[in-house]
Amino acid sequence: MKRRSFVQASLAWGSLGMAGCASTGRIPEKARVVVIGGGYGGATAAKYVRMLSNYQIDVVLIEPNSAFVSCPISNLVIGGSKTMADITTPYDKLSGKHGVNVVRDHVTGVDAVKKTVTLASGPTIRYDKLVMSPGIDLMFGSIEGLQAANASGQILHAWKAGPETLALRQQLEAMPDGGVFAITIPEAPYRCPPGPYERASQVAHYFKQHKPKSKVLILDANPDVTSKGPLFKKFWADHYKGILEYVPQHKVVAVDAATKTLKFEIQNDVKADVLNVLPSMRAGSIAVQTQLANANGRWCGVNYLTFESTQAKDIHILGDSIMIAPLMPKSGHMANSHGKVAAAAIVAQLSDLAVNPAPFLSNTCYSFVNDKLVVHVASLHQYDVKENTYKTVPGSGGVSPAPSELEGVYAMNWAHNIWADTLL
Repeated sequence: MKRRSFVQASLAWGSLGMAGCASTGRIPEKARVVVIGGGYGGATAAKYVRMLSNYQIDVVLIEPNSAFVSCPISNLVIGGSKTMADITTPYDKLSGKHGVNVVRDHVTGVDAVKKTVTLASGPTIRYDKLVMSPGIDLMFGSIEGLQAANASGQILHAWKAGPETLALRQQLEAMPDGGVFAITIPEAPYRCPPGPYERASQVAHYFKQHKPKSKVLILDANPDVTSKGPLFKKFWADHYKGILEYVPQHKVVAVDAATKTLKFEIQNDVKADVLNVLPSMRAGSIAVQTQLANANGRWCGVNYLTFESTQAKDIHILGDSIMIAPLMPKSGHMANSHGKVAAAAIVAQLSDLAVNPAPFLSNTCYSFVNDKLVVHVASLHQYDVKENTYKTVPGSGGVSPAPSELEGVYAMNWAHNIWADTLL
């Protein structure tokens, strides 16, 4: 399949889980789906449940923020070529155009027996189906000293796009030329496999343009670059030699914010002017609190056909919180695909119709290596009923042969298309 065709079709492929939902006449009156989390998974599910049910199912989306801020493309804000406004989309179209009831609040409890969720403000909301897409939580306790250092604003992660994204950019701007920016990467799995390497590339590009005496240091707990390794490494060697250094198998165990020091499991301490520490990750806190994170206490097990929890009936879990299938990345595009397949399954189940037995998921991950040049990895995943998992479709997607400006055009088109598909 040609690259252009894949980009144009990728969002549609994620919706092949809709089969079997052509008729929705048997939906019970006042059927309600409650969605926790307005990210790529939750917002997509909320929109598509409304659309696939011919707007017959009541959907309540519970999200504390007033607008969606995209993690994909946020590294360009840190690098200086995009602004926060460029990656922010309000939720008003979900409510105004699609009739989703958007409630700005946090969920503090879920009663899977009574089928209710409790809001931080006090009320409870009944559901027939619950969609939980709470993203990830950062395990600050896995690194000594990090919780306090992050709370004080001294050591940031910026792995949830928002105020920390801008704050990290400001730290880089304030850093003297000749300083060192150190980013640490946790052991996989974590949200967005190529994301830390893209961030390091963005910072290196900024330094090359504005602070040429400065250095980027990547301290990776993994034995090698976890995604697009050959492409990143070649670009770094060709364009950021002397600016960017990659060091594998360095697992951070403690930080000292006062001295800006990283301490490792085995190796000697490292000091830097700006520390960007990414700790280990797990499912969002509401999933852990409700004991739905039943895979190593970190991730949520699901039936991949419908994304229904293996722990609780009528609760569907999407996105970064789930225990992933083989070669399924924790990415925004993948969460968007989860949302469509789950929405189709939910509408089918509430309509007393058969669920599509062979849905597809699509994924594309773009990485900017400077402000214009981009590399990508893409794939299709089809449900395998015998093994209750997704398997990569042979020959689908692929990896960029080399960074190019055309890939940069594709990347921004992808971003605007998936934001529209999720929210508009």
